[in-house]
Amino acid sequence: MTATGGVSGDVTTRRLVLHPLSTEEAERVVSCAPGPGDRWAPGYPDAFDVKGVSSYLATCSISGDPAPFGTYEIRRRSDGCAIGGLGFNGRPDARDTVTVGYSLIASQHGNGYAREALRGLLARVRALGVRGVCGDADHANVASQRVMASAGMRLVAQDERVKYYAIRF
Repeated sequence: MTATGGVSGDVTTRRLVLHPLSTEEAERVVSCAPGPGDRWAPGYPDAFDVKGVSSYLATCSISGDPAPFGTYEIRRRSDGCAIGGLGFNGRPDARDTVTVGYSLIASQHGNGYAREALRGLLARVRALGVRGVCGDADHANVASQRVMASAGMRLVAQDERVKYYAIRF
């Protein structure tokens, strides 16, 4: 699967558009109040989306918008509706590595959207020259572990609560 859209703006995959949120769009997600033109599937945003987007807004207020290493809204291409989000915990570190997180509303689980979105975002950051991506999931979150593994990330460590995944380019 190839992500299109160059190295800025939307990332397009076969079934999805990964749209980088502006701070104005992010504020609407956090307040759970869609604006004109926003298309949200029922159940979006959920608590995970609000938490992730709140972190993005905190980063913006402290050190500016980390674009293109910010937060992306996952939208279905078929109807344009937002169904979740994914993004980074900030700009690449000294090893040119970023940490990723993602979430889908419950009604969209099991459709392969998380895997497709993660693969698209991995292609984007690779095109930007990032050398590695990390992510993690609680031991009980087997679905998220499968998403990372199917996107090419490997289990690299674990502790009593969390499994850690990574990919190097």
